[in-house]
Amino acid sequence: MNKFGVLRFLITFFFLCLVFNPAITQSGRVYEFLNLPSSARITAMGGYGIPDTENDLNMALFYPSLINEEMHQQLSLNFVDYFDDIHYGTAAYSHTFERYGSFTGRIHYISYGEFDETDELGNKLGTFGAGEYSAIIGWGRQLSDNFYIGSNFKIIGSDFYDYSSFGLAADVSGSYINHDELFAASILFRNIGRQVTYYHSGNSESLPFEIVAGASKKLLNAPIRLYGVAHNLQKYDLTYEPRPLYNNNHFEEAGINDETDIFDFADLLMHHFIFGIEFLPTDNLSFRAGYNYRRRQEMQVETRASTVGFSWGMGVKISRFEFSYGRADYHLAASPNHISVSIDIGDVFEGRRVEVDNDE
Repeated sequence: MNKFGVLRFLITFFFLCLVFNPAITQSGRVYEFLNLPSSARITAMGGYGIPDTENDLNMALFYPSLINEEMHQQLSLNFVDYFDDIHYGTAAYSHTFERYGSFTGRIHYISYGEFDETDELGNKLGTFGAGEYSAIIGWGRQLSDNFYIGSNFKIIGSDFYDYSSFGLAADVSGSYINHDELFAASILFRNIGRQVTYYHSGNSESLPFEIVAGASKKLLNAPIRLYGVAHNLQKYDLTYEPRPLYNNNHFEEAGINDETDIFDFADLLMHHFIFGIEFLPTDNLSFRAGYNYRRRQEMQVETRASTVGFSWGMGVKISRFEFSYGRADYHLAASPNHISVSIDIGDVFEGRRVEVDNDE
């Protein structure tokens, strides 16, 4: 299949997903765990992946159009100590087949802890757990010198004691990457799909569909990368209480003025954006920081805003391993810690063969 055939296939696949998605413009109500940051780097950068030129497997899991042969045999393991007894993690691997292209495979789970089962009188009958999981296969392909496409296919399961659900979803993304200018930009249509089986018979609920666009630029003469992400572009107003839109004729009767209206517009716009920076003093060390405006507005305590909405982390490469740590301030009550370990398996085995050959 040539690159134009691949492009036609993805376009057809994308529109079929739109047709079979029951509520593509609604906010998601099920399988929200799919939106949890899948790596420490993503956690440190505000909760959303960024397109870049680093061949980072974890970013390619977010934007499948970043999947390429340079990630061949990369393995990534992630664990998050979330809130209270909740924890989640992922395991991902990338492999390139000469005839078929580059693929990724990922397992994602979340455990909500253990609960007591009681009768109506409060007598303990036992315990039970609750959790959700997904298995994801990703594929990416280069169309030209600077343009790339990719997609993810997701099998989703959810189990809450007597209530369970099964679903299917897909991601479709495209990327523009300029290695000479160290610039990358991507657009992602995320979680296109539907429930196959429902928690309650006949009660179909929507998935957390969203449109995401991101870009990053590494300065040519400084060890700094700047980035920005716009999320939930399918919905204008992301606030809990939607605000009425006024035109100039309604300002007086609504009791507002131009300045107030501009401020409200800027606030609604900023709810979609995440900004951040990476400092890269050496090839083996990096520091990251991000700012999530929406998280700060929704989760801060007015009397003590503190650092809610900010996130930070670092990464270090030791031998063939890369260790990353990320911490995000969701609320004054808790700040989850995220740990990631990445390794190039092919490089490890190749290194062992070299050592053996030298010994001989």
